[in-house]
Amino acid sequence: MADYTIEEKDGFTVLGFGTELKSDYTDFAGITKEKADFWQSASQDGTLDRLKAVATNDYIFAVNEAVNNKMMHYAGVMTEETLPEATRVIQFPKGEYVVVKGEAKTAEELSNTLTGMAFGQVLPEATNVAYVGGPNATVEMGQRNGVVFGEMWIPVVRK
Repeated sequence: MADYTIEEKDGFTVLGFGTELKSDYTDFAGITKEKADFWQSASQDGTLDRLKAVATNDYIFAVNEAVNNKMMHYAGVMTEETLPEATRVIQFPKGEYVVVKGEAKTAEELSNTLTGMAFGQVLPEATNVAYVGGPNATVEMGQRNGVVFGEMWIPVVRK
C-alpha cells in the first residue's frame, strides 16, 4: 500500500482557472490527455503567471471537483484575492485529509502518480476513512535534486 497520513487541515481557498473534462470518468488516458493539454495552455497563455502573482505561497494546485454534474479540473493557487477572469473560487473544508506524498520528474507526472496512488490504492484500502466528494487536489510544493515534489490532499470523513 502507498504511504499516506491523515492530517487535520484548516479550511482554505484556492482561486482557479478551469476546464470541463469531457472524457468518461473511467477513461484514464482521455482524462490524462485533457489535463495535459489544459496545463500546457495555462503555462503558455499566462494563466499560471497571473495566478502566481496573487498566491500566498509557492504551491500550485491541480484541483478536481464535480460541479453541477460536470467533472472539472482547475489550475489554482491558495489566496484570499480574486481575479476577474478566474473560473472559480474553490472552498476546501476544515477537517481531515488523506495526504499522499510523492515526487516525479515533472508536475504532470507527479499529479498522475499521486492521483493513481490515492484513488487506486490508498482510499480503497483505508478502512477507517471515506472520501465523500468535494474538491481534491494535487499540490506541487517545489523542486529539489531535479525532481518535483508534492502531495495529494483528499478530504475524508471517519467511517
